[in-house]
Amino acid sequence: MFVLNIPNVLTLVRVILVPVFIALYCCGQTGLAFAAYVAASLTDAVDGRLARRLNQVTDFGKLMDPLADKLMQMSMMFCLAGTGYLPWWVLFVLLAKEAVMVAGGALLLKRDVVVMSNWSGKAATVLLVLAIVAIFPWHGVEAVRQAGRVLLYIGAAVSLYSMVNYGLIYVKNGNGRKAH
Repeated sequence: MFVLNIPNVLTLVRVILVPVFIALYCCGQTGLAFAAYVAASLTDAVDGRLARRLNQVTDFGKLMDPLADKLMQMSMMFCLAGTGYLPWWVLFVLLAKEAVMVAGGALLLKRDVVVMSNWSGKAATVLLVLAIVAIFPWHGVEAVRQAGRVLLYIGAAVSLYSMVNYGLIYVKNGNGRKAH
């Protein structure tokens, strides 16, 4: 159920920014597309903190916040792959991983189990965001793009490790019977 509060509105703004980003990127407006990505990232940084600080954590936010993040991240990577800035195989590996994570998270949420992010998930997100920023065609410095590709591969590896780690936590805690 949707509850109208500031954190949930920020999450909805992030979801709305996904098609805005895609349209801008596809129209060659990479600077504005990058600004939409940065705006989405800023709302992500704020909404979770506000939800906890204002005691406004909701089931909608628990499900939609990570989904909004992944939609933006995957949209960005899809656009970058489509224009040759990112290898397609990395996109497909991360898409498969995210599909597993979203499906698993939704199943656990139905059992009233919320899997909280851990250090590996947060590290993977930071590495992938840094990689995307370095690879994104807003600068024209090939050395920065190469560094971004290295960060991308490291971020993808950490992301896969994180998925395995979440799976192990799930199994260790009795297949989701215990709340975390």
